[in-house]
Amino acid sequence: MASSIYLVRQHISRLGQRMSSFQLNLNPLKEPLGFIKVLEWIASIFAFATCGGFKGKTEIQVACHANKPSDNKTITATFGYPFRLNEVSFQTPQGVNVCDVDWKSHVLIGDYSSAAQFYVTFAVFVFLYCIAALLLYVGYTNLYRDSRKLPMIDFVITLVATFLWLVSTSAWAKALTDIKTATGPNIVQELLPCNQQGVICHFGSVTSMGSLNVSVIFGFLNMILWGGNAWFVYKETSLHSPSNTSTSHSQGGIPPPAGV
Repeated sequence: MASSIYLVRQHISRLGQRMSSFQLNLNPLKEPLGFIKVLEWIASIFAFATCGGFKGKTEIQVACHANKPSDNKTITATFGYPFRLNEVSFQTPQGVNVCDVDWKSHVLIGDYSSAAQFYVTFAVFVFLYCIAALLLYVGYTNLYRDSRKLPMIDFVITLVATFLWLVSTSAWAKALTDIKTATGPNIVQELLPCNQQGVICHFGSVTSMGSLNVSVIFGFLNMILWGGNAWFVYKETSLHSPSNTSTSHSQGGIPPPAGV
């Protein structure tokens, strides 16, 4: 019992000494393992920035009488991340009564916050993990490559991240398609006041969602990067280079004679 405790303490002591000896080594960044990790870090920034920073609006032109097209008034619904459209109401020009309708009581359709928040939150976690992994690669290179557990943990996280990039990006791409529909020309047919007699509505415009399209592209790009990097992380694990095989070669073992 005492001997096992001593071995554990000795192992922890050696690990602490390795962790305290930070040595900057940029050579891993020249290898695929570190270089692709830098690309993953950059791509994750674009992923959550292009989605989480979006603000837009949709406009509808409203006329109270068909014979007075010059009296068109614009009502606006401003939306953005996390895209809870069912909480976004229409606003009229300040101090203007448009067709005696309380437009603030009418909202857009749909709540797409779950897909958007899942995508952005996961991208932020990936961003933080890439920082930690790069710090380990360039600061504790020997600790990473001499350890059996760290490369294996890195490999498992890489596989999980690849799968989650596929899931989160696919969900966000579907939500984005629905957001475009909910804020596009079809919105005129869904608004009750626009179906009343004497109220004529025409779709005006909607903010371009090019940045949101870019976020989907970066999501799938991240999936490709993480999937490709899985091979280089796998090469660092004991699964690719079993310790028993390397030990037998290093000891110069002589195979037994055949036919005995």
